[in-house]
Amino acid sequence: MENKPTDQKEVFNQELVVGLDIGTTKIAAIVGFKNQFGKIEILSVGKSESLGVHRGVVANIEQTIESIKAAIRIASDKANIDIEEVIVGIAGQHIKSMQHRGMITRKSLEEEVSQADVDQLIDNMHRLKTPDGEEIIHVIPQEYIIDNESGIRFPIGHSGMRLEGHFHIITGQVSAVKNIIKCVDRAKLVTVDLHLEPLASADAVLSDEEKEAGVVLVDIGGGTTDVAIFYDGIIRHTAVIPFGGNIITDDIKEGCGIIKTQAEQLKMRFGSALAQENQLNEVISIPGLRGRPHKEISVNTLAQIIQARMEEILEFVLFEIKSSGFERKLAGGIVITGGGAQLKHLQQLVMLTTGMDCRIGTPNEHLAGADDELKNPMYATGIGLVMKGIEKYERDAKRGANLSKPFEEKPAQKIPETIKKEKTSVTGHSKQKAGDFFGSLISKAKDWMSDDVE
Repeated sequence: MENKPTDQKEVFNQELVVGLDIGTTKIAAIVGFKNQFGKIEILSVGKSESLGVHRGVVANIEQTIESIKAAIRIASDKANIDIEEVIVGIAGQHIKSMQHRGMITRKSLEEEVSQADVDQLIDNMHRLKTPDGEEIIHVIPQEYIIDNESGIRFPIGHSGMRLEGHFHIITGQVSAVKNIIKCVDRAKLVTVDLHLEPLASADAVLSDEEKEAGVVLVDIGGGTTDVAIFYDGIIRHTAVIPFGGNIITDDIKEGCGIIKTQAEQLKMRFGSALAQENQLNEVISIPGLRGRPHKEISVNTLAQIIQARMEEILEFVLFEIKSSGFERKLAGGIVITGGGAQLKHLQQLVMLTTGMDCRIGTPNEHLAGADDELKNPMYATGIGLVMKGIEKYERDAKRGANLSKPFEEKPAQKIPETIKKEKTSVTGHSKQKAGDFFGSLISKAKDWMSDDVE
């Protein structure tokens, strides 16, 4: 990615963040920072084929490690930096969500509610008992109640004895979380933070106005389709549908009697989510196997296969919308993102199937002069993870956290005036405090791995 020399000097005064999107079809490492205008600038993108992940869950440790290393190496070489720490995305059909209410009683009515009080309430939620084999990943505040006064979004500064909160709690399998952190660790990286991927994608493609009005984010990945519903600016419902773009490829493979690589190419180049938009007499000729004759496939037949599976996925999306209780409050309609959003005529199919407005969500709104490649919905999660990392850095800095400078110019070498940058080290953010969930989670994961070695 080309940077002007003047922009480069600005980079060395900013916090570089690396988002690592570990998906079913690809692993993407994206390096970025926030510039002086509040926009996200992307220094480099590294992408590799995801060989060891199935439906968002690590199925093969060694293959996943190699795929992570490949993506990191590409991103590192392009930006001429050493990547040490990453913000990691997590998804998969093991993800669950629930609503819970917590409460603490404060010692004094005279003292205002502080950040420490809010942190204590959130920490209590992290200690909730979960089913065996599950772990709390996120505790997301929805609203606070102080001495029976409800609807408080920002409780700090209020007075009251009893502080309550409504929370959206997201859980996942301990083994799935452990395996992701293990893969990142064995790739010689440190997991600074772990984020649910649809929440990261939402930051990248949704506007504050849409979240306020009510909107459904549908992130169609290779192995799963993630759903996140926002209303009044707050996350209200999350769900994972165990179908994604790969199952469409499998349907094409079986329906047309071809191999998987050919099915994927057909889907990407000629695929359509709406059969009626294709001419009946349009035919694609593909090479036969080992001297066999070419095979002719109707574009309309291909579209019918894709449409049938997409309608099934959208039925699941509609079920989640109805289950959320916000079906009639979603003025923002549906926003489709992820690699599956690249299908032609998908927007029209969504509107026909659901009766709701729809648009394709691309992450370009928050980017500063990005390449056209980055304005692709497949990078929404990775760019969202960079944004999450920047938010964490700013939040920690505001709280007075002891943040080490992420990278420093080598004393013996000045910042060159050309585009080529000095080899630097990206360390993301400082380690989290001892009571923090993710800090303890990383510590636990390392303990588990040391136990495995013993």
